[in-house]
Formats: sequence, C-alpha cells, structure tokens
Amino acid sequence: MNAVTRPLLAVEGLCVDYHVRVDGRRERLHAVSDVSFELTRGQSLGIVGESGSGKSSIARALLRLVPAASGRAYFEGRDLLQLTGRELRQLRGDLQLIFQDPLASLDPRMSVANSVAEPLRAFEPGLSAAERRARSTAMLEAVGLSATQLHRLPHEFSGGQAQRIAIARALITRPRLLVCDEPLSSLDVSIKSQIANLLMQLQGELDLSMLFISHDLGAVRFACSRVLVLYLGRVMELADREQIFRAARHPYTRALLQAAPAPTPRLARARGRPQLSGEIPSALAPPSGCVFRTRCPYAIERCARERPALRALGDSLVACHRAEELASEPELATLAG
Repeated sequence: MNAVTRPLLAVEGLCVDYHVRVDGRRERLHAVSDVSFELTRGQSLGIVGESGSGKSSIARALLRLVPAASGRAYFEGRDLLQLTGRELRQLRGDLQLIFQDPLASLDPRMSVANSVAEPLRAFEPGLSAAERRARSTAMLEAVGLSATQLHRLPHEFSGGQAQRIAIARALITRPRLLVCDEPLSSLDVSIKSQIANLLMQLQGELDLSMLFISHDLGAVRFACSRVLVLYLGRVMELADREQIFRAARHPYTRALLQAAPAPTPRLARARGRPQLSGEIPSALAPPSGCVFRTRCPYAIERCARERPALRALGDSLVACHRAEELASEPELATLAG
C-alpha cells in the first residue's frame, strides 16, 4: 500500500477487556471485540451505539489511555498499540481528545492562557513565552473567543465557551487526529449546533481527521462522512453517511434511527412505534451467536448458535444473517428525516 492510498488510521481486530470483581470473583469484561475500520486524512468517522456499546473504550485504547487486549492500530504505518517511551510521547501531539464535560477537563485553578498553552510546553518546549502566548491567542480567536479572556478561570465561562476552550487546547499542537468523545452532549440545543459547525469549520481549515463519538444521530449525520454502529462491543454496520441514514441494512441501525427524536410530529407518526425495546445485556454475559439477537425482531434460530461475520452488502459492511432479506424490504424513508 503506497503513501497516497494508505489511510491515516487503520484499526484491525481491536479488543479491549476490563477486569471487574463480581461477588468477590475477578471476571473479564469484553468491552470491545474484534473492531476494524479505516480513517483517511480529512475524513470524519462517527461511532454510535447505546451506552455500554464500547464507543469510549475504542477511543481510550487508541489514545493509549487504557490497554488493548489485542489488535493493531496503524497510524501512518506505525502501530499505536506497540509504541512505547519516547516514540509514544512524540506521537501524542498528533492525537488529541475532546471530552464530554469541558469544565471537568480543564484545571479549575489554571487560567485559560495557561490551559491552552500547556500542551505547547510539553510538545514544543523550545517555544518562548511570547510565542506560546501568540499561538494561544490565535487559537482562541479561531474558536470564537478573544485575547481579553486569556486570564479568566474556567468557571467564569458558560458550557459552550468552556468547550471552545477545550477545543482550542486540543488543537494547539496541530494534531492530525482529533477524537471527540460526546463533545456536544452536555450543551444546550442551540449551543450544540454552534459547536458542531465550529468543529466542521476547523476540520476543513486544519485538514483534521476526526473520530466523532456521539449518541446524537443528528450531530453524527451533520459532522461525519462515515458511520460505524456498535452494539455490545461489536461492529453491527459500517457505511457512508447517506447509506446509513437512508438505507440502513442492520436491524439495530434501523432501530436506533427509528428511536431518534423526530423533528416534526408528522414524521414521528410516520415512523410508528420504536422497534428497540429492552436493555442492552451485560458485557459479562453476552448472548450467544449474534449479540443483538435478544432484542432483534428478526432473530431466528441461526442467530443464537452462529455469530454473523461482518460482510459486504452493497456499499455497507453488515453483521447480520438476514441482511439480504432486510435490504429487499421497502426503504424506510422516514428515517432520513
């Protein structure tokens, strides 16, 4: 694979396990199982699924905040999961993270100037104080804040402003990959659209690649060019945005879309009753075969005894034994609303 066609990030068979205590016994919880995907330069990949699906575990494993049990994650040809010491420290400036709660991610005792400039001290120690200040001021202005706010503390800002500061801090090192872990979920509705627009603008200006983790399917549709659907740590579907939102192939993807808030009462009535019922099973005791079968209205006996492989169906990758049958059903056009 040459440098032109090689993806910026290629994840192969990623698995993440946690050890937890249950009734005094140490058990292994499989949070992420055999996840693979690619991300090209300038592309944004949305990762969606219910709480407990393993979305944040993928992000944390790729950033080396938690260990991966197995798998590979090639960033420009180098396996992130195998790097250690100096190599890993040098690469961290290219991989940055935006958290769900901006105020929790900022030191309450540090001024905005010091918070935004802190990564520069770590990754570009040769910069002078004046150069750090100039870079910080320029980045704050790029996210919609002003230099007059540099000496204020995080608690003096609104949630939307604090998230802008967190974005500035993440982008100050000019990373090539930005991981957004629920960056909009703690914000008001009107602020969500502003921050989503800001991220899209900065992605174009800085040639960023993004992993965008969210429960908000509307935000994912707006911000992402491809979408990966997770359930209980496994990939259910992976496809381009329009394929997912107009012609989803997996029952779980369709159920998520149908359960999403409808923008109008007419569209809500057209969708009918949501198909997704019950709760996601425990990752300590996942169902046999297809992990979604206990909540799937299309489940058959084969689903209980055989795990479906992720396979190509048209322009999608789908893990469902009955994907061809579902693809022949009339399209649920209301899901595109």
